[in-house]
This record gives sequence, structure tokens and C-alpha cells, in this order.
Amino acid sequence: MELARRDLILGAAALSLASSARVLASDDRPLGYAIVGLGNYGLGRIIPEFANCRHSRLAAVVSGDPAKAAKVAADHKLPARSIYSYRDFDRIRDNPEVDIVYVCLPNSMHAEFSIRAARAGKHALCEKPMAISVAECEAMIAASRKADRQLMIGYRCHFEPYNLEAMRLARSGAAGKIRYVRSEHGFVAGDPNAWRLKRALSGGGSLMDMGIYSLQAARYMTGEEPVAVTARESTNRRDPRFREVEDMIDWTLEFPSGALGSCQSMYSANQNHILLMGDKGRIELEPATGYSGQKMWLGKNGRDQVVTPPPGPGKTQFAGQLDHMSQCAANGRTPIVSGEEGLRDMRIIEAIYRSAREGRTIRLDGRA
Repeated sequence: MELARRDLILGAAALSLASSARVLASDDRPLGYAIVGLGNYGLGRIIPEFANCRHSRLAAVVSGDPAKAAKVAADHKLPARSIYSYRDFDRIRDNPEVDIVYVCLPNSMHAEFSIRAARAGKHALCEKPMAISVAECEAMIAASRKADRQLMIGYRCHFEPYNLEAMRLARSGAAGKIRYVRSEHGFVAGDPNAWRLKRALSGGGSLMDMGIYSLQAARYMTGEEPVAVTARESTNRRDPRFREVEDMIDWTLEFPSGALGSCQSMYSANQNHILLMGDKGRIELEPATGYSGQKMWLGKNGRDQVVTPPPGPGKTQFAGQLDHMSQCAANGRTPIVSGEEGLRDMRIIEAIYRSAREGRTIRLDGRA
């Protein structure tokens, strides 16, 4: 059943992306985004991607820095009325040029601004992790449903060609019956004062950041939902970077088919790797989930064959993600990575933390 659900999700993505010509035929106005948070990701990564979009455009900016917001608006020829602060954000309800709010803020602010966006009558695209607790995720979903607005989570790898091709190959049986997936993601954290290393802003350490990629990959590569998790943590609390949050977490996922997932996240080593093992071969990506530079191989005993995937749904994975949300908002379709997908991840993340804290396996299927 889980494989069928995943296949349905992938099919829905293809259908939604194929319908783009019909959307533009009825309304050639690209949908307007308000970018909330002009940090490295919002300003340096997302805003430039509108140049690669067909159905999306920058319409407003939201920042706690008035000077920065004014400069960004001027650089992109946005009128002064398209600039908002965090305090007066709710005025965005009166701006018909804004259709979608993209929340690019620290994790602890995701729920607040996604909910405020829904209450202002706007669709919301929220960066991962969706929020810092299951309760916040549920509140976000409830707010979007009440407002009849779409809620999507920024799982960009679902629009990245190598990851999409790996999913397709896994479903097609290229590696045979999947028995094992290894997914490791991390980087060396630097500044101890960075918001990612402050629990009040991040909600946790590497698991709440790079761990999302490891967890997501284990789920979308196997096409299954885990039934149990066993985790352990390794953190040097004398290191000034890790006084508040964890460094490395290692966890094992058990899947209904009997397959196992071995996952890691870390803030003290560079790693970006996915390995899928079946009874007939393997599918491997390294780097797997970066902004660019992915590589993939098929093999029986190693990296026997280099795989070059077909083009993805957008000019870049970021543009594909932005345009997918725009099409879903325009057509009333549920995004392939909806709020419910983010909630599933957060439930597993809470179980990973609990397993590491209590030193035992945590069931995810309701069994004792």
C-alpha cells in the first residue's frame, strides 16, 4: 500500500507539471511570491531563482532589516508598498499581487508565519523542517485548511533530476527488491553563534537540519514508511558549537518489507551520500542532495554504470519547486510535498530524539 501511495504521489507530480501549458493558457500572470526572511537562503538562493521560473515571480519581501528590504526591493523593481516587516506582515492580506508566502526563517518561526500567511488568505511554502514540533505542524495544517489555502514544504529534492531518477529506478526494480538504504548528510558547522546552533531558534541540531535529507531519502527511496526507529547521539558538549544542540545522530529505521535504513546527520563532518541496496544491485548518489553537482551510479558490486538522468520538472530544482507550488495554488491541487508530508517527518524526528534519549527502540506503528 505504501508503494502505491508513493507511486500516486509521483504520478500526481507529473500530471501537475504537465498541465502547466493549460494553466498559462487560462491565466498568463505568474503567481506572486512574498519572500519572508532575507538571509542567505531567501536572498542568496531563492530570489535569484525567479529568473528560471515560468509560473512564479517575486512580488514582495518581508524582513526585520528595513534597509536590506528596501535595497532588495529596489534591485528587483518592487514598489515600496511591497516591503513588509515582521511586525506589519499581516497587511499582506491587502496586497493582491502576493499569492504565495515563502517562509525562509529560522525553524522556530516557521509555524507562526505560515499560520499568519493562511489567515491573511495566502498560500504558504515553508522551508524544512516544517516546524519544531508535531503540535506546531498540526496547527499549520489546520490553519491552511480553515483558510482553504495550500501548504507546501520546501523539499526541493523531489524536483531534483538525480533524486527523481533514483526513485524511478528503485520503483522499476533496477536494483531488485530493496533490502537496505544508507543516507548520510552533514557539514562542519562553524560560528557557535549561528542560529542553527541555538536551540530556541533551531529546535535542535543536525537532525533538524541535515537529518531531514537523510530521513526523507530513506522514505522516498524505499517508498515505505518506517515502523520503528533506534537512535543514538554523539556530541562533545565541551565544544562551544554544541552547548545547546546535538552534533551527530545515528539512527536505524525498520520498514514493513523488512528493509533497513541506516541514517546519520552531523555538524562535524562533511557528507552527502545515499546508497540503495537491493537483491540484484545498487543505486548510489554522491553528492546526493546538494544544490548542484549530483552524481549517480548503478551497479551489482560497485559503481559500474554512470547514470545521467533526464531533465527535471524545472530549469533548476528550485525553479521546479517554486513553479509546482504556483501551479497547485492556481489549480487547487495538493502539492506533492504537502504539510502532511512535513508532519510525517516531524513525528519520526520526535521518535528519533526520544530513542536516543531513552536508549531504546521506538515503535512508529502503534504496536507496543
